[in-house]
Amino acid sequence: MSHWHDHALIPDWPAPPNVRACVTTRAGGTSLAPYASLNLGDHVGDNPQAVAANRALLAAALPNAPLWLNQVHGVAVVEADRYTGAVPEADAAVARVAGTVCAVMTADCLPVVFARRDGTAVGAAHAGWRGLHAGVLEATAKRLGDGSQLIAWMGPAIGPDAFEVGEEVREAFTRDLPAATAAFRPGATPDKWWADIYLLARLRLATIGLDAVYGGGLCTVRDAQRFYSYRRDKTTGRMATMVWMQP
Repeated sequence: MSHWHDHALIPDWPAPPNVRACVTTRAGGTSLAPYASLNLGDHVGDNPQAVAANRALLAAALPNAPLWLNQVHGVAVVEADRYTGAVPEADAAVARVAGTVCAVMTADCLPVVFARRDGTAVGAAHAGWRGLHAGVLEATAKRLGDGSQLIAWMGPAIGPDAFEVGEEVREAFTRDLPAATAAFRPGATPDKWWADIYLLARLRLATIGLDAVYGGGLCTVRDAQRFYSYRRDKTTGRMATMVWMQP
């Protein structure tokens, strides 16, 4: 039987030597269709025992089980190192202790991992357009240091040829940041736009001096073999994007 880590994506970014990150794909788990096979979301209608088994498979190859979040498209950032309560309502986590695994779940939204260049802290954030616009990436980065001290990597998300949004989304971004106009091109119908969530994330991070941003070329909607996509399938699983410092 193939293991999830045989299929995982490893970021191509110049992370410090003690920093590890990876993204799970659909493959290597126990869930049945339409969640096949490594669904890590316990909120999407999958068999709870299958999800628990998948999470156990994941944890076995990590220094510790990830701190899972109840993601709400907000900007709350949890300090993961000593968190012991119920599942936190947050869309990002940061860690300064080796072995603490920060994780976000996605199926079209943008996952971003962060690391301090000196290898002393890491973080992970979940950004759909609402969270991105509200500032979840900036909020996460600011917990870790000055933008110039950080690097970031963007995992698989809905690509610029699949992410059609309304005029209100374009207006929201361009009102705050005129340069964001470059991230939208006219859609198939009036008042619709194709949005580049990767470019939007780069532009937002640049505003806080974080220019070392890597990744951003994979579309969850287009690659049904590897990725879950809510927009494509509606009923589907969730992938995890994780980052930690080696103990």
